[in-house]
Amino acid sequence: MFEELEQSELGSQEYWDKLYKKEIENYKNNGDVGEIWFGEDIVDRVLRWILKNNIPKSHKIVDVGCGNGMMLIELHNEGFTNLYGVDYSEHAITLAEAVKEKYECNHIKYSVCDLLGENTNLEEFDVVFDKGTYDAISLSDNAKINRNKYIKNVAKSLKENGLLILNSCNWTECEVVEQFKEFFEVFNVIPTPQFKFGGKVGNVVSSVVFKKIKFD
Repeated sequence: MFEELEQSELGSQEYWDKLYKKEIENYKNNGDVGEIWFGEDIVDRVLRWILKNNIPKSHKIVDVGCGNGMMLIELHNEGFTNLYGVDYSEHAITLAEAVKEKYECNHIKYSVCDLLGENTNLEEFDVVFDKGTYDAISLSDNAKINRNKYIKNVAKSLKENGLLILNSCNWTECEVVEQFKEFFEVFNVIPTPQFKFGGKVGNVVSSVVFKKIKFD
């Protein structure tokens, strides 16, 4: 079993609205696209996995909690053509729209979406990518309820046998496997940097690829 995480400001929409509002100003003033959540290394590892496993470049891919949208820019640069990004912060979407114009990736489609809502209006996707959104939800008020809403809505948004690429720095591989087992099974695990402490080895980030197994 696992314990819920302690509530944090990182789990509030107010925090992210304030952050992205600031990053919009930074982008306007100096062209800085803002922070890459978890760092470029994780993005590179996920991209290598996607390319190695021959995910069709026509597959419909959505980045949930897309932030500045740089993951989608990287996918675009690798030739993927059916790309979407959603975030519950309007300021994040504003920033992502500006960034995609800079990189001339105008076919990427962005929209505001609350993944905890009763009707997310997310169409069926082949791949859902998450780099930190589940972590933020895990730090919110009523985290357990919100985590379950997220898991159910993500499963609903995926096609049969669709893939969820989940990256977490708050939960171990074993913990996320346990949390997602109602609707998902492990398809693959992407190797990430390890650390050793007290004779035990762990990962800085858990990067698990899930396959949807059912949705009632």
